[in-house]
Amino acid sequence: MKPVKRGLAILAALIALAARAEDASSPPGGSVEALLALARQQSPEVIALRLEADAARERAASAGALPDPMARIEWRDFTNEMAGGGASLLPARVGSTKYTLIQPLPFWGKRELKREAAQAEAEAARGRTDAGWNELAARIKTAYALDHALSRQLTLSREVGDLLDRLEAIGRGRYANGLAPQQDAIRARVERTALQAELVQLENERHHARVRINGLLARPAHAALAEPRSPRAMPASLDHAALSERLKARNPQLFAADAGIRAAERNRDAVYRNRYPDLALGVSPIQTRNRISEWELMLELNIPLQQESRRAQEREAERMLEAARARRDASANQLLTELAENVSGYETARRLEALARGDLLQQAELTFQSALAGYENGKVDFATLLDAQRQIRKAKLDVIKAQAEQQARLAEIERLTGEES
Repeated sequence: MKPVKRGLAILAALIALAARAEDASSPPGGSVEALLALARQQSPEVIALRLEADAARERAASAGALPDPMARIEWRDFTNEMAGGGASLLPARVGSTKYTLIQPLPFWGKRELKREAAQAEAEAARGRTDAGWNELAARIKTAYALDHALSRQLTLSREVGDLLDRLEAIGRGRYANGLAPQQDAIRARVERTALQAELVQLENERHHARVRINGLLARPAHAALAEPRSPRAMPASLDHAALSERLKARNPQLFAADAGIRAAERNRDAVYRNRYPDLALGVSPIQTRNRISEWELMLELNIPLQQESRRAQEREAERMLEAARARRDASANQLLTELAENVSGYETARRLEALARGDLLQQAELTFQSALAGYENGKVDFATLLDAQRQIRKAKLDVIKAQAEQQARLAEIERLTGEES
């Protein structure tokens, strides 16, 4: 029995490996989550933003470091005129050689302010990265919703085409039995031809939608995509007040704007510190022939005399801080306005879906069934039957469009509130 069990285990492992290989080779697109995961891995836009944030973080790590020290060497009496010898650059063959090492020392607090400003700029870069990703994710969600809606519209149109073929057959049968004019069968064929033209248009729109998805994923335009399985679940309702608070707390654009304000504050404080002098400390051993004969200590400082230029720099820093705050307020107002519009659009689409899915669709289906029975019995003309068919098709299309609109609005709301999925 053991060899049999071992063989079954090996077979099960091989089947699992084959299934994983098939999943790995299957095209993406079955779910919006799979598209988002692929975009996060290979989108050049996301990669560029991430690298810029990494660069800003590395820049913050080096900000506030001491300036590099400077070394200097001086040859005194290198012509050896006093000693009666020839010129030389060898330290032991000149009058004396002075070696100086100078370390600049910024005034107290300047280095810390530079470091804090760089850290705030790194946080702003991270906020821009998150904002860029949220923007891309919203576009992918919207494109996926459109692709799914167009797929459902194509399916519905093909079902309507089958129904029109059936109605045409009924019309031909009634015409053959002398119960209806030939015009009924002709009108069914005309309706079928018009539907075929609509199918061509829908297929073209879906082609564009899938090309757009591939573009967002940085894939070839005509790369294969899986059929979308189902749309994301939609919330029954949205709390605008709670979403507004979440936007204020989590929106990456506002996070970047707040970090920009902190960076502007630190830069302003650093400019004010320029009123005070920077120092430089130096030490100099002096070599005479083959020995160190003396040592010198040096203290140097700059004198901030150019007050007019410094005051202009201070005013510039103040204006930049005020601009950063105003820009943050403008962004908040714009984002809150967009949120209100999208919440209203979502609620409107949800109500339209409920209307179309409820009474409108039920009444259209009942009307069509009644018209179909009436036409077969000769009590209703063919035009009434076609009108009933158009009403039921319109109701189903309204449901599909309302659901796609909800998907698009929710994607925008998630972008605004900092939600990833």
